[in-house]
Amino acid sequence: MYSVTRLIHFCYGHRLLNYAGKCRYLHGHNGRVEIELSSEGLDRRGMVRDFEEIKQTIQTWIDRELDHKMLLNRKDPVIPLLRKNHEPVFLMEENPTAEAIARLIFDYAASQGLPVTGVRMWETDRSVASYRASPTRPRAARTRAGRATRSTTTAA
Repeated sequence: MYSVTRLIHFCYGHRLLNYAGKCRYLHGHNGRVEIELSSEGLDRRGMVRDFEEIKQTIQTWIDRELDHKMLLNRKDPVIPLLRKNHEPVFLMEENPTAEAIARLIFDYAASQGLPVTGVRMWETDRSVASYRASPTRPRAARTRAGRATRSTTTAA
């Protein structure tokens, strides 16, 4: 099995609902994402995927949808205030934990036809969450980001 990994940095803010720790307050992170693509064989160029293709597909989407935005649970009561002040938000069905963000990026990559096998979301230099492909479920059955992304993104 061959694999390639692309590293992407982005900045975001968030908070967690129904949480007793510090993350219940609005705050930000300099996040780092590792996107792993895998294949049993290589393409005609001798690659799993060109790193530039990963950049154009995933980094462009992260820059447009997540970078320098508040990632919030769609039920967060602060949303009207942020919208009133023209602050950019990205709404999620669940709390915007590192685990949920890793899954979101995984699902988007899969929806774009990339052979993604794992996403690692570094919230800090010491804290990382992962979402990996399940070996028992076909990739298409796991993909929901193409639909969810459009319905959860909120323009600034």
